[in-house]
Amino acid sequence: MKVIYENKVKALGACVKEFQDSNMFILFGDNAPDELKDYCYSVSVNPINGTIAAGQILKIDENEYQITAVGEEAPVTLAGLGHCTVNFNGEAAAELPGTICVESKPLPEIQVGTVIQILEI
Repeated sequence: MKVIYENKVKALGACVKEFQDSNMFILFGDNAPDELKDYCYSVSVNPINGTIAAGQILKIDENEYQITAVGEEAPVTLAGLGHCTVNFNGEAAAELPGTICVESKPLPEIQVGTVIQILEI
């Protein structure tokens, strides 16, 4: 498998658990706006090595989720700002342009040190 994207969670915002009930989480680099920081998992701004597309795998530590949709802005903001919303709704089209949708499965536990990858099969 080719690694398209890889990052490690550096910090958790104080309110990240609030989005778990909505089956989603938000990643953001160090430059997250103050009004969003508490709701995000902080990551470094890392490059994307290829194209993120439906059918690939989002791997969070040892948990794997098939990507079902990629919003048109998600790769741009992920590469430029470390910002992306991941929604575990299984939708075939991303409702918002900065969202990556994955299959509808329970969210994994995400903590400092959790490794997030996007893999091309």
